[in-house]
Amino acid sequence: MGHNATNHDMPTAESAEVGKTSAVDRLVDQIRNLIAERGLGIGDALPTERDLGEQFQAGRNTVREALQVLRAYGLVETRPKVGAVISGGHGEAIRRLFAFHNGISPDSFLDLQGFRRIVEIGVGDHIFLNASDADLDRLEATNGRIRTAQTVEEAARYDYEFHEAIVELSGNRTTLAAYRMMRTVIQEVMRLGKAERPVQSATYEAHAEIINALRARDRIAYAYLMSRHLEFGLKFVGAPSVGQDVAAKT
Repeated sequence: MGHNATNHDMPTAESAEVGKTSAVDRLVDQIRNLIAERGLGIGDALPTERDLGEQFQAGRNTVREALQVLRAYGLVETRPKVGAVISGGHGEAIRRLFAFHNGISPDSFLDLQGFRRIVEIGVGDHIFLNASDADLDRLEATNGRIRTAQTVEEAARYDYEFHEAIVELSGNRTTLAAYRMMRTVIQEVMRLGKAERPVQSATYEAHAEIINALRARDRIAYAYLMSRHLEFGLKFVGAPSVGQDVAAKT
């Protein structure tokens, strides 16, 4: 019996690998958040591997594997005598999509929301098949934060967290990683109009309708409501004629 108990307590190769993968994924997310929170730009250096390990309580191998993942996504690159820095390739892609100093153009808005529509509507079927009532309850709680937001930045952050939570319910790590890489530009779009309380309320109500469609497993309603919600911010971009054209098509 003692031998059996020992075998039961010992981690299998498979469970050890799953644990390691989870630790790497978690650290990748933490580094992405660090980049966003510090506003790091092209060429800016990340903390050293040692500092990352200490800050996030991660082992040396976990840190190195997490940085390899970020290199594979084109988010960071390694420079001699400097270490890991924000990659110019990824940064330029973001710059081409959004030129913040010139404001958000209607074309840029539609490009980004088109990307989001593909992702956020596309994950619907998987959510219908796999999301539990508890998952949707958590989504509802996340949405509730928007009504308590005191600043534009808070409202935009809670708005983003709601939509990221929807993508996360797909259970697809690659899709979630791609979405998270666009967090900075998505949140910038979500800031549009948030200074007005009616807009925060409208965002909350739109999210509530989306959750109801998910609970009802209503694919048509979900796709329609999400598409309409993603086009809402166009009215704040400064191109009424384009907004009217889009509204006429929905």
